[in-house]
Amino acid sequence: MPAYWLEAFVLISGIVLLLLEAFIPSRHKTLIAIGSIGALVFALVLLFLVKDPDPANTEMARFYAWDASAKFFKGFTLLAGILTIFLGLDYRKTLSKFTANPDSEDGTGEYYCLILFATAGMMWMASAKDLVSLFVSLELSTITFYILVAYMRRNVGSLEAGVKFLILGALSTGFLVYGISWLYGASGSTELSAIGASITEANSTYLLFGLALILISLAFKVGAVPLHLWIPDVYQGSPTPTTSFLSIASKASGFAISLRVLEPFLNNPVTHDKTVAILSILAGATILVGNLAAIPQTNFKRLLAYSSIANAGFILLAVAAWDKGSDLTSAQIVGFYLAIYLIMTFAAFFILSTIHRNTGSEEISAFEGLGTRNPFLALMTTIVMAAMAGVPLTAGFYGKFFSFEAAVQANLWVPISIGFIGVAAGFYYYFQIIRAMYWRKSLDESPIKVCPLSFYALITLTSLLIIFGFFPQPILWLLQAA
Repeated sequence: MPAYWLEAFVLISGIVLLLLEAFIPSRHKTLIAIGSIGALVFALVLLFLVKDPDPANTEMARFYAWDASAKFFKGFTLLAGILTIFLGLDYRKTLSKFTANPDSEDGTGEYYCLILFATAGMMWMASAKDLVSLFVSLELSTITFYILVAYMRRNVGSLEAGVKFLILGALSTGFLVYGISWLYGASGSTELSAIGASITEANSTYLLFGLALILISLAFKVGAVPLHLWIPDVYQGSPTPTTSFLSIASKASGFAISLRVLEPFLNNPVTHDKTVAILSILAGATILVGNLAAIPQTNFKRLLAYSSIANAGFILLAVAAWDKGSDLTSAQIVGFYLAIYLIMTFAAFFILSTIHRNTGSEEISAFEGLGTRNPFLALMTTIVMAAMAGVPLTAGFYGKFFSFEAAVQANLWVPISIGFIGVAAGFYYYFQIIRAMYWRKSLDESPIKVCPLSFYALITLTSLLIIFGFFPQPILWLLQAA
């Protein structure tokens, strides 16, 4: 089976399950979730079995790339989709409460199918090697996210988040289309390799202007400055599974296409230095804004939102370094950072889902007294927060370490200095969660209960954070072999 049938399989599975959903009783909508997980797991298996696209099919070869980067990001997106649906199962009572009859699961079946549609779009983005296929795949995933963000139609916060996401998403699409027009006008092609081959001193200014417009649009996708303003409100108002999916899969697919768009400009000596300067400015501004804005937050989701912005900055720092002096390439560092970030973030959202189910709150104050109310959950939260802060002997340490190592080799001293400020700020706001759990008492002393699904998910994810903190080689081997 050719590789491009992977996206078709996921998309068709979503359509079939959406049709079946109409005939399944309201109390059995979890069957759609199980079917969705099964489809994504099967696609993940097929990822290692599919064949390279036929080189004789020149039209498909122009639009569809099948290389190490595409394989990694497709697998990453599939895994993120699986974990999101598991989190959706844990969150389904809240989804039911704000979509249909609270005593039934009407309205939740479509939610799982939408995750499949978004996954298919982001998988295609990982293979986009032409600006046309990039635009189409980006819009498929973005339009689906418009629905997922505003899915809890009886919740004012979710509807408000949906409107904000829609407005800024439309704005970013305008920047993208305008940037594509500039690149096509200056190079005569929408194929990225042809654009790279056409770069000369004569047209470099026009091409760099087009690139800058596209980077503004991609900043919306990865959550970087200047289009980061939607993230805190959208993360807070969206259903928790949607927030996790936006934070992980959407960010990863954004970096996947960013690497493809930037590669021709970074590999050409005419545009290399200017492109690095643009990326360094974006990285420094994103790190500074994300970390400093996270310090005064009192809502856990908003804190994770600003943390997501800050982490986008650290990843951009590795991209700006672009393969200089490190054993790992910039693309491999990005992949490693995102793999660790996936584990940390899903663990954090499973914790948040548990706290919200027991207390009805997403505020940091809901964590107060957790050390006595549920020592197990408090320990898991401590490990996750330590990893997010980048404490040594946790997996989160290596993501930041590799980014800084590459930046030092590339002599990017200004964004490195800003990065150290960001790391120091991160220690403060992550550890205020730990302080709330162990040093503050809660007015409610009732135990916090962890459901079996969240229990096993947290055991698995936090164990991986510790294991990869001592032994990160499995992820590195996977990246080098992909």
